[in-house]
Amino acid sequence: MFEYFPGNYVWNLGVVATLNSGGMIDEVDRACRPLRELAAQGSDVGTKEFMAAWRRVADQLEEQAAEAEKARHLRTAAQKYFRASVHVSQAERMQSATDAGRNVEYQRSVDLLVRSLELSDPTTTKVEVPYREGDVETALPAYFCNASVDGEPTPVMILWNGLDSTKEMMIGSGFHREMAARGISTLMVDCPGSGEALRLRGLTARVDTEVWAAACVDWLETRADVRRDRIGLAGWSLGGYYAPRAAAFEKRLALCVAWGANHDWGAVQKRRLEREGENPVPHYWDHVLWVWGESDVDAFIAKAEQVHLDGVVEQITVPFLVVHGQNDRQIPLEYAHRSYDQAVRSPKRELRVFTPDEGATEHIGLDHLPHVRDHIADWVADTFAELDEATS
Repeated sequence: MFEYFPGNYVWNLGVVATLNSGGMIDEVDRACRPLRELAAQGSDVGTKEFMAAWRRVADQLEEQAAEAEKARHLRTAAQKYFRASVHVSQAERMQSATDAGRNVEYQRSVDLLVRSLELSDPTTTKVEVPYREGDVETALPAYFCNASVDGEPTPVMILWNGLDSTKEMMIGSGFHREMAARGISTLMVDCPGSGEALRLRGLTARVDTEVWAAACVDWLETRADVRRDRIGLAGWSLGGYYAPRAAAFEKRLALCVAWGANHDWGAVQKRRLEREGENPVPHYWDHVLWVWGESDVDAFIAKAEQVHLDGVVEQITVPFLVVHGQNDRQIPLEYAHRSYDQAVRSPKRELRVFTPDEGATEHIGLDHLPHVRDHIADWVADTFAELDEATS
């Protein structure tokens, strides 16, 4: 992995995620250059300065975008609004859960991205997926990229977040564009515990993720431009637990992808208490308490013990792809083998491990995100085609 800040894994993740999500190397360098000394002091120290430095670059990009928009150079404006959103989104991700200004920064990243889409990609729009949390009727915020031609029903992939990513980062990955090029629509969702659902609506994560899946499928089934029999689900990072868990119990799903095999996330948390394995974000324990809606670490660990796929992936009865980086410093490679080995009822199960020699070997392939993204896109397209052939 490219390490701009030697020894600071968490900050380096932000750098490579930005560079693999449309960020420009010069802009990233100008944002990071003032932070080198702070980075040497650890991932928690200096996160406010990180936000300020990356915000300055985003401010400049937004000013340039506004000037381009005024001159009717709309493509240029859209690209700059998009990169401004990427910078704000990645910097916001580094902040403490208790930071009073965090939601303002997050909302800015959303607004910048939506403006970019309005100017350059009318097929991708911000949508609301109706969702019930207890007695409260609410909704999961999402982006829908519509690959339908003339309203004809098309297959669709649902993409879910992990512990600290957002639907804006999903847009940055370009997964929806790769799906659309293959004739497949994409629904990119901030599930409870992530993105806008957590930050602006207070929805926290839960173990039984099939509830989220049901809400997504219910909404997709209301659309005439979606094939009800060709709805797939992928989840990255902690989504490597969320998605297989959902596919095991929500039988309307046609296939599943674990983009990073989070087979026993609870065990990973116990190891992190013992300082084994890398954390994905600064202020880690504050972050996980926020995501899961717990007030202390003991209560969180008790809940986390339920976050595993033993006895679960055995119930997946649709095609199942597991992708994992050989050098994933957050989630052990052995979990990818465990998810694959236990998915005995899947009619098509595959395991793809990315090596240091080829890249995409770090967590969810962030060091070479397009490589793993394109592999998944090809597998999804091939599998939907195979399903069509089997039923023709």
